[in-house]
Amino acid sequence: MLLHLHAVRHGQTYFNRYNRLQGWANAPLTEEGLADADRAGRKLADLEFKAAYCSDTTRAQITAERILEANQSEGKPGIVSDMHFREQFYGYFEGQDMGMAWWAAGAPHGATTYNQIVDRFGLAASRDFLKEADPFGDAESDKEYWERIRGGFDLMSGNPALHDGDDVLLISHGNTLLSLMYRFAPEGYDLSSRPTNGSVTVFDFNTELPFEQALEVRSYNR
Repeated sequence: MLLHLHAVRHGQTYFNRYNRLQGWANAPLTEEGLADADRAGRKLADLEFKAAYCSDTTRAQITAERILEANQSEGKPGIVSDMHFREQFYGYFEGQDMGMAWWAAGAPHGATTYNQIVDRFGLAASRDFLKEADPFGDAESDKEYWERIRGGFDLMSGNPALHDGDDVLLISHGNTLLSLMYRFAPEGYDLSSRPTNGSVTVFDFNTELPFEQALEVRSYNR
């Protein structure tokens, strides 16, 4: 079964505005964030979604609700809110200034910014380095992160109401979308920054393939 997955980054939150790490933390949407959601809703208004998924954070839930409110199709799906779709968990560093957090993670390895960590060691290392720097060890490692994310796609592929060619809405998060692009996009995409709030990235999701081969990028809108 091939699903057309329309992945939207949630609207701007106060932590986004303040440049703070926000994984499982639950900062509310700003007025601009509500406008981000409405803009995405207008962009997707003519699609007939057969299912809608989001993480169980309010920023994702409210974004999903506003997108579906703007949708013009008659039969709108209910929203499945699930923890498997959450952003990366930053543990001790949740809510901290991004620059300070990534310095703490990367400095022991000679990289003092997030981009330096990714450029020199790869995206997986950014998660592993942050876990190493977490004094409680609560931040997700790269392995822990992908095991959880895979659970969300398993939930989607196991939905008996979905059929080949269906359009599916997914409200996601900045680092998760960037991680999916790094893992599944061919060369030629600029991955130097996260997708913007309210942006739409489209994937083809082949539910019959192993997760490592299941996604193909159709369009990436930062």
